[in-house]
Amino acid sequence: MVHFAKWKIVLVLCVCALGLVFAAPNLLSQKDAEALPDWLPKKQISLGLDLQGGAHLLYEVGIDAVIRERLGAVVDSMHATLREARIRYQGLGVEGFAATVTIREPDRLQEALALIGEAEPDMKVTEGTGGRLSLAFSEQALREFTGSIVEQAIEIVRIRIDETGVREPTIQRQGEDRILVQLPGVEKVPPIDAQAKMTFHLVDTRGRSGAPAPAGARWVPSADESDAQGQPRMYLIRKRAMVGGEDLVDAQPGFDPRNGLPVVNFRFDTRGARKFGDVTTENVGRVFAIVLDGEVISAPVIREPILGGSGQISGNFSVESANNLALLLRAGALPAPLTKLEERSVGPGLGADSIAAGKVASVIGLALVIVFMAFYYGFFGMIAAVALLTNMVLIAAGLSVLQATLTLPGIAGIVLTIGMAVDANVLVFERIREEVRAGRTPISAIDAGYARALTTIIDANLTTLIAAFLLYAFGSGPVRGFAVTLAIGIVTSMFTAIMLTRLIVVTWLRRARPKALPI
Repeated sequence: MVHFAKWKIVLVLCVCALGLVFAAPNLLSQKDAEALPDWLPKKQISLGLDLQGGAHLLYEVGIDAVIRERLGAVVDSMHATLREARIRYQGLGVEGFAATVTIREPDRLQEALALIGEAEPDMKVTEGTGGRLSLAFSEQALREFTGSIVEQAIEIVRIRIDETGVREPTIQRQGEDRILVQLPGVEKVPPIDAQAKMTFHLVDTRGRSGAPAPAGARWVPSADESDAQGQPRMYLIRKRAMVGGEDLVDAQPGFDPRNGLPVVNFRFDTRGARKFGDVTTENVGRVFAIVLDGEVISAPVIREPILGGSGQISGNFSVESANNLALLLRAGALPAPLTKLEERSVGPGLGADSIAAGKVASVIGLALVIVFMAFYYGFFGMIAAVALLTNMVLIAAGLSVLQATLTLPGIAGIVLTIGMAVDANVLVFERIREEVRAGRTPISAIDAGYARALTTIIDANLTTLIAAFLLYAFGSGPVRGFAVTLAIGIVTSMFTAIMLTRLIVVTWLRRARPKALPI
C-alpha cells in the first residue's frame, strides 16, 4: 500500500486538475461563464426549481375525450361495414364508453358480429338482448391506449418547452393520466396546454345564421370576431377537413408586407402541399376557414390557386400571440386536451434564501469537520482536510459536467457528504494508530492501516451507493436530487480517501522519513 505507481500519481493529479477546471465556471456569473473561450469548460451547476424559482404545473390528460373521439370513429366504421353488407340496424351511436348498435335482422346477427369484430380487432364486442351489440376497449387495450396517449402528450409538451429555450425542465408522468411540469427560472408560463389541433375547412353557404346546420356542416364560433350583440360571429363550415395540421412541417411568425401586421407563415409537407393546391385550385372565390381548437382564427377568400405548399394566417394577432401560435403549430397538436390541476410559482427570492442557507450550513459543517480532524489526528487530520476540500471541488465539477439539477435536498446531500467523506480517513487513521500501538514502524503501520481498512471502506460506501441508486430509480423530484448529489459525493469521497490522501501520506513519508508518526 505504501508503493504508489507513477501512472496512479498521474491519474490522481489529472483528476484533481480536471476537477478544478470544470468547477471553476461556477465561481463566475452566467454571462461571464458563457464569454469564456470555446476550448474552456463553460457549464455551471444547474439549479432546480426550489433554488432559482420558476413554475410548478400539474396537468391531467383528457383521456375520456380521446376515447369518445375514437368511439366516434368506430361508429363510422360500423356504419360503413353494416351498410356495405346490407344488414339492417338501428340505434347506432355512443353510450358512455361503448359504441352500440341494434341489429334488426336476428338471423344475420352472427354475420354482423363477425364483420364488426373483423373491422375493429382492438375492440371487445359484447352481445346483448334483442340483437344489441356493444363495442368497448378491453382492459389491456385501454391501458395500452392510455399509456400511448400520455406518452405522446409528454413528448409534445417537451417539444413546446424546448422551443421556448427553458433550461433543464422536468417533465414526467405521474400516475396513469397526469403530467408534472417544472420550469426553473420561468416567471411567465409558456402556452404548453393548448391542444393546437388545426384544420382547414370550406365555408358552407347553404345555412343562415341561427338556423340548424344542414347535413355535412356545423357551426363554429370565431376566435376574435363579434356580431352586433357582442356574441362571437358564427361560421358554417363543412365537417370534412380539406387539409389537416398534421401535414404542417413549419410555422414561423412574421409581418404582412402589405400592412405590417403580425401574421403566421406556414409550410406543408409534400402530401399537404398537393392537397392544399388541389383545394385552392378547385375553390377559387370561396371562403376557406382555418379552425384551431374549435374556433375560426382566420377565414380568407381563396383569390388564386396556392401551389407552393405554403400560406399565411392573418387575424387580430399581436406579436406575442403570433409567436405563440407558430410555436404550437411547429410542435404539433396534443393527442388529448390537458386540464391544469395545479399551478405554483416559486419566487427567485425564496430560492436565493435557500442557497444562502445551504452555503452557511456547508461552510459551518466543513469548518467543524476540519477542526475536529485537525484536533484529533494532528498532521494526518490536516491531510484529511485537504482531501475534504478537494472532494467539494470534485462534487461541483461532477454536477457541472453531468448537468444534474441541484435542488434543496441536493444541498442536504452535499452537507451529509461532508460528514461521510472523512469516514474512510477515520477508519484508516484508527487502523494506523492500532498498528503503531502494536509496535510497528511508521512505514509498516501505514501500509497495514490502508490494507486492512480498504475492505471496510469499500463495503460501507458500496451499500450507501446502492441505496442512492434505489432512491434515484424509485424516487422523483427532490428525492432524485438528493440521490444524485449523494452518489456523486460517495464516488468522489472514495477517490479522495483511497487515492489522494494515500498519495499525500506516501509522499510525506518518503521525504520526511519520520521515526514516529504524528497521529
